Amino acid sequence: MNTNHLYDILVIGGGINGAGVARDAAGRGLSVALCEQADFAGATSSASTKLIHGGLRYLEYYEFRLVAEALSEREHLLDIAPHIAWPLRFVMPHVAGLRPRWMIRLGLWLYDHIGGRISLPKSRGVHLNRMVHPSGLKKSITRGFAYSDAWVDDARLVIFNLLSAQEYGAEIMARTRLVDAQRSESQDGGDNRWVCTLENTRTGERSTVQARAIVNTAGPWVAKMDHLLNASPGDQAKHAAVKLVRGSHIVVPRLFDGEHAYILQNDDKRIVFMIPYEERYTLIGTTDVPQENMDHGAQISAEEEAYLLRAVNQYLAHPINERDIAWRYAGVRPLFDDESDNPSAVTRDYTLVLQSERELPCVSVYGGKITTYRRLAESVMDKLAPWMESRAHRASWTATEALPGAKFKRADRADEVARLQKKYAQLDAAYLARLFSRHGLKSHSILREAQTSAELGRDFGGGLRQREVEYLAVHEWACEADDVLWRRTKCGLHMTEQQRQEFKAWFTEFSVNRFCPSRMQAKND
Repeated sequence: MNTNHLYDILVIGGGINGAGVARDAAGRGLSVALCEQADFAGATSSASTKLIHGGLRYLEYYEFRLVAEALSEREHLLDIAPHIAWPLRFVMPHVAGLRPRWMIRLGLWLYDHIGGRISLPKSRGVHLNRMVHPSGLKKSITRGFAYSDAWVDDARLVIFNLLSAQEYGAEIMARTRLVDAQRSESQDGGDNRWVCTLENTRTGERSTVQARAIVNTAGPWVAKMDHLLNASPGDQAKHAAVKLVRGSHIVVPRLFDGEHAYILQNDDKRIVFMIPYEERYTLIGTTDVPQENMDHGAQISAEEEAYLLRAVNQYLAHPINERDIAWRYAGVRPLFDDESDNPSAVTRDYTLVLQSERELPCVSVYGGKITTYRRLAESVMDKLAPWMESRAHRASWTATEALPGAKFKRADRADEVARLQKKYAQLDAAYLARLFSRHGLKSHSILREAQTSAELGRDFGGGLRQREVEYLAVHEWACEADDVLWRRTKCGLHMTEQQRQEFKAWFTEFSVNRFCPSRMQAKND
């Protein structure tokens, strides 16, 4: 980190929105720094339902602009990230007494048409008792509808945006939080600037950076950061309000065959997804529960578990219970507070709040969804255009340039996996396919010239090998075991508790002695 450099933009928060802004700005030729108080994608951006979707149910709340934009973005993301995102067919069983057929057909017709150019198959009616694989649902449920959306590895999407930003010159700082920011007027006729104090959350070391603008993408902490950045007497009316809404998920052993997902109507008019996950599992989510604050992070409650189990058991031929849950996680959505009493009705659209006291801008991002992160970043740059346009070398660009590891056409994904398996024919083909789903073409940089499985180093179980772990530590800012087990990969789900504990012990020693930059700095000091 160059403390003497005047950055054009300092981004606060390393979730998907912050990563997207950093990539967009750096690619325009602006000097960018980004800091994240914990791990990248460590909160909401690794705890989503893993979907790139327009949000079919948002049509009921007349969110037509948001749905149209999200469907358009779905096409862009499938093109720029085909290694970690791919189309997914959804089946909605029809149940009498809930939404009528005409309403569903109308909603699906809109879904097929309002997003502009759509490359995915359109919706249609289906007979659930005539599917290639048994539906896994109760025999009484025989009709439904199918439509298209897409799946994404949310945490990997964050990392690839950060890697792209770094390739364009951005300074990326993990485990670094903003503790103070002051607008400073130049005394010598130079540029006014933000003077910001950053703290390494591992070592406690503090440093100062300067920036022409700040973008606040702190997620659930956005309002807190907004107050820190714009605190002055009598300015309370300037601050937007955030409504924290928790979305929780459970993961259980695979409930049905086939590569489709289910979208299930619930009797409270919400929907719950059942999504094929990590080959052997089914992901079930999500909930909409108000969360008071982030003092203790996001934790699924017993009531939410019961809600999700009850929702799917209304449909499943073989009901499940809490003993079937292999993993659970929760994330908090920082939604713009539109004063709705119903958490499900609070808009998922984003709101950008610009403060520009003394011509030093700060943009705070409220709300948003992972599908529209790229367009959100463009909107942030539009807000900052009066200050940055003359400094940028080009205009918007992220809609067409592939993310790292994804420089191939989405239609060629299977061919690229086959090419990797042919090059490393002596290694397990299934392992190579999983590696590709995390790294794409960068898998070659991890494997290098490995001729045998032994050359990949220690086998930690669950498909995790030492060669990949070292790569994650050196190139992807992984400093703790959970960064690897649950965010950079999902290998933790496939490991036993003993294997997870053994890996944590190994990685702690590994990171202290060799690869964790923040710890190495502390050791050198």
